[in-house]
Amino acid sequence: MNNQGQIGLYIHWPFCLAKCPYCDFNSHVAEKVDQRRWAGAYERALEHYAALTRGRTLASIFFGGGTPSLMDPETVGRVIEKARALWPQVNDLEVSLEANPTSIEAEKFAAFRVAGVNRVSVGVQALNDEDLKFLGRQHSAAEALKAIEIARENFERFSFDLMYARPGQALEDWRVELEQAAALAGGHLSLYQLTIERNTPFYFDHAQGLFDLPDEDQASAFYALTQDVLDEAGLPAYEVSNHAAAGHESRHNLMYWHYGDYIGIGPGAHGRLILEDGRKVATREHAVPDMWLSRVDERGIGAHPFETLSSEDRFMEALMMGLRLREGVRFDHLSAQGGCDWRRYIDEGHLQIAIDEGWIIMDKGAMRLSREGTLRLNALIPYILKLKADSRAHSSVQQAAG
Repeated sequence: MNNQGQIGLYIHWPFCLAKCPYCDFNSHVAEKVDQRRWAGAYERALEHYAALTRGRTLASIFFGGGTPSLMDPETVGRVIEKARALWPQVNDLEVSLEANPTSIEAEKFAAFRVAGVNRVSVGVQALNDEDLKFLGRQHSAAEALKAIEIARENFERFSFDLMYARPGQALEDWRVELEQAAALAGGHLSLYQLTIERNTPFYFDHAQGLFDLPDEDQASAFYALTQDVLDEAGLPAYEVSNHAAAGHESRHNLMYWHYGDYIGIGPGAHGRLILEDGRKVATREHAVPDMWLSRVDERGIGAHPFETLSSEDRFMEALMMGLRLREGVRFDHLSAQGGCDWRRYIDEGHLQIAIDEGWIIMDKGAMRLSREGTLRLNALIPYILKLKADSRAHSSVQQAAG
């Protein structure tokens, strides 16, 4: 992917109707939201970042959250219009918005399309009411199916999410659900294994033994089945959790995986930018919505001081992101990020062991993970690195969805 001079734009909407028990994202429940104030704050923050990225071309906009479909279409339209005014854009600018399947939000899809959105990602999570209730979702399976239908009617490109390896879920039940999902898909699916994140309701319920998750062998079987069913359906994985037919990949999220530049605006959003002086910086916005708004009002930006990334940081982040892709990561890309030959940072002995075990495949100037290697991704990265693995890129992985 050639993204020379291109940037992505991530807009974080921090509000939800309810907090899902598995979610550790920066999301908040609020009875009333001043949409005009938020639209104005986003516009001012966009102006600030535009001054730092002169000469760049906007390749994608992604509204994430939280629940961005709770935004007024007018708010979304103002953000899109402002971004288009501040940066030149590629001809096929992708504008994605995450949406929930409740009837109130799904009915807004046509208005979002008029506002400039051309791709939606619908948070379905399950296709049966029992599991939806367990996951704390506010919609029914019937509403999910209706939302997918409305998405298809309004957008040429759309996606939806499902979670698997749920408590008590049988492999055969997942196969049936997957086949149903593949038949409904518009060319893209995001599939996540249910995990327990610290300080969530599920974390405490699981610690008390209120439910169990599949063990490691069972989770591996769920993953293998997912790959088999979707490969056969023409929706192969192009990234660990994302499957797409050719041409339907999320262009915005490919900016993350290829370690391109992107601006993160809104409470808790993260970004990576090369500035005019050549430094690559990590940006992190204040997480508390009211504080973020106040900072934007005062200074035009709601971010903490930027952190300059070292060559080691850049190498590690490029490796962590790139190995999530089915195509893997090129060695010349790693060397460019690290400012030296890639072998300086990689333990070649450990790398060879991973190759011999069949976990890593060397392929035309790149390394990529096999299916077995993908299951060991989190352990393999620190194993092959001479450096101590850093957890900061986790925030960017979280931000990358469907």
